[in-house]
Amino acid sequence: MIIPSIDLMQGRAVQLRRGRDFVLDGGDPMERLEQFAVAGEVAVVDLDAALGRGSNEELIRQMVRRAPCRVGGGIRDLDAARAWLDAGAAKIVIGTAASPELCSALPRERVIAAVDAERGQVVVDGWRTATGVSVLDRVRALASFVGGFLFTQVEHEGAMGGFDLRAVAAAVGTAGTARLTAAGGITTAAEIAELDKIGADAQVGMALYTGRLSLGDAVAAPLAKPLAGEVWPTVVCDEEEHALGLVWSTRESLAKAVAERRGIYWSRSRQALWEKGATSGNTQQLMRVDPDCDRDALRFIVRQHGAGFCHLERRSCWPADFDLGVLARMIAERAARPEPGSRTVKLLSDPSLLAAKLLEEAGELGLADGRAAVVHETADVLYLALVALVRGGGTLADVVAELGRRHGAVTRRPMAAKVGAAP
Repeated sequence: MIIPSIDLMQGRAVQLRRGRDFVLDGGDPMERLEQFAVAGEVAVVDLDAALGRGSNEELIRQMVRRAPCRVGGGIRDLDAARAWLDAGAAKIVIGTAASPELCSALPRERVIAAVDAERGQVVVDGWRTATGVSVLDRVRALASFVGGFLFTQVEHEGAMGGFDLRAVAAAVGTAGTARLTAAGGITTAAEIAELDKIGADAQVGMALYTGRLSLGDAVAAPLAKPLAGEVWPTVVCDEEEHALGLVWSTRESLAKAVAERRGIYWSRSRQALWEKGATSGNTQQLMRVDPDCDRDALRFIVRQHGAGFCHLERRSCWPADFDLGVLARMIAERAARPEPGSRTVKLLSDPSLLAAKLLEEAGELGLADGRAAVVHETADVLYLALVALVRGGGTLADVVAELGRRHGAVTRRPMAAKVGAAP
C-alpha cells in the first residue's frame, strides 16, 4: 500500500534529499492532503519540530481533522504523544525517543517507531550520528511495543534511485505482527507491489511530487488475482459506507479515477472506461479507495450527487431501509426545495424555534422513564439534531468522523455538568 508523505517546513510542503538538501517546494499542505487522502492514511512530518526550529502544530491540527494522518516529527515524550492522539492523529511516529517504556504507555496499534538507518546502521540527530546499532536489533527491541515501524534508508531518501528490498524483507521478518513501512528511494508502482507482497507499505514523497509516480498507479500497484479481462470487482459505497452498487475497475480506470477524483470505472459491455453520471448528471466525487485484505477487490467511497447510483434513479441498486442517512437527506431536500406548511422547513428557517425545541426535547429525554418513553424522546432529539446539522452545513459523515476522533483520544476528561446548565 502507498502512504503518501507531506513534509512540513514553515507551513509549506517540501521535499529534501537525504534530510538535508532542499529540492522543491510542494505547495500548500492542505491541497496536498486533499490530493493524497484518496489513498487512505497520509504521513505528515513536522521537519521544523524534528530539527528544533519551531513547529507546524496549528497546521497539523487542521490536517488531522480533514483526513487520517500519521503524525511525526518532534514527538519526544509521553505528553506530546498523547496530545497528538487526542488531537485526532490516526497514528503517531516516534523517532529516537521510542523506547519500551514510552511506547508501552500508549495504544500499541497507533504507535509507529521510526528506524532511520544508513547502510544498515541506525542513525540519529537528523541522520548525522551513527549509533552502532543495527536495524534488526532496533526493530527486535521495540517489536512487542509498537504497531508498526517506519524504516527509512537514509542513503536513498529523496534520491529516487531505488532501495534495498532485501533489507526491508529482513526487517519485516523481524517485526513480527508490527506492520513495516519502507521509505527512501521508492519510485515505481512495481516497487510498491513488491513491498506489498512481502507485507510492507511504501511511504513516498519525492516521486509523487515530481510526477515520476502517479498516485493512481501507486494505489493500483498491489492489486492481485484479476478476473478475466484484467478487471477487479469494485463495491461503491457512500460516505456512510452504505453500498450503492457493484461495478468493475481496471488499473487504467482506477488510475484515472484517482487522478480526477471521480467515479470512473470499466464497462465490460462496451469494453471502455465510463464515468458515472456523465450523461445522467448523477455524478460521484471519489473520496477514498480501499483494496480489500486479499488485494483482489476494491471499495470506492464516493460522495453521490443527483438521484443516486442506480440506473433506475434510485440511490442504491439494493432496496434501502429507512435510517438516519435517509432522514438527513430528506431534511436536506426540504432545505433545498422548501414545501409550504412543512414543519421541517419552519425549523430550518427559524433558529430560535429550533434551539427551543432542542432544549425542550433533550430535557424530556433526560427525564424519560421506561423503554417506550426513551425511544420516543430519542427519536425527537435525533430528528431535531439532524435539522440543526443540515442547517449548519454538516453531514452525518462529519459527525461520525468527529466521534471517531473522540474515540481515538487517550486522555479522558471527567464527565461533569457545566455550571449553570439546565437540569
